[in-house]
Amino acid sequence: MVVLNKIYTKTGDAGETALGNGARVAKHALRVTAYGTVDELNATLGLARLHAEGETDAALSRIQNDLFDLGADLCRPDMAKDSEAGYPVLRMSEDQTARLETEIDAMIARLEPLKSFILPAGSALSSYLHLSRTVARRAERLTVELATMEEVNTASVTYLNRLSDWFFCAARIANDEGRADVLWKPGANR
Repeated sequence: MVVLNKIYTKTGDAGETALGNGARVAKHALRVTAYGTVDELNATLGLARLHAEGETDAALSRIQNDLFDLGADLCRPDMAKDSEAGYPVLRMSEDQTARLETEIDAMIARLEPLKSFILPAGSALSSYLHLSRTVARRAERLTVELATMEEVNTASVTYLNRLSDWFFCAARIANDEGRADVLWKPGANR
């Protein structure tokens, strides 16, 4: 359980922050940028949820919780030292990605196949889900880049890759199951 008695600590005033293992790094470090982008993604889901109801809202709530798990995973380097932490270290699991895949398959079953690229538009919910998709892709790119330099849980990368696909399908569902998708018209304004 996290207890936050004080919101500001002044420990970051010199441009450094603490990782989950206590190591101090620059606030612009790639690891911090990666999990900071995951936090930004989570905030976009708060906007999407303003327009979501029922199972879509419940699914977005689950994803928001997953994104906190993902941030906790990314903020703790040195996976080999997890056993030395003195407490269970939270890591993303393949089960979280498998749940997304099951949900994606169910959404795809409700959609007609695409015959054109679609623009990130339509209903408010669809538009926010497209925004979430693009932020998820950025978080994925940053996490993949981080993995070329430091150890990263591969389940984190896989989850982010699948998550952007989930947002794409959910955005189409939010556009009257794809019937209200806004189609790209190549060269329409030449």
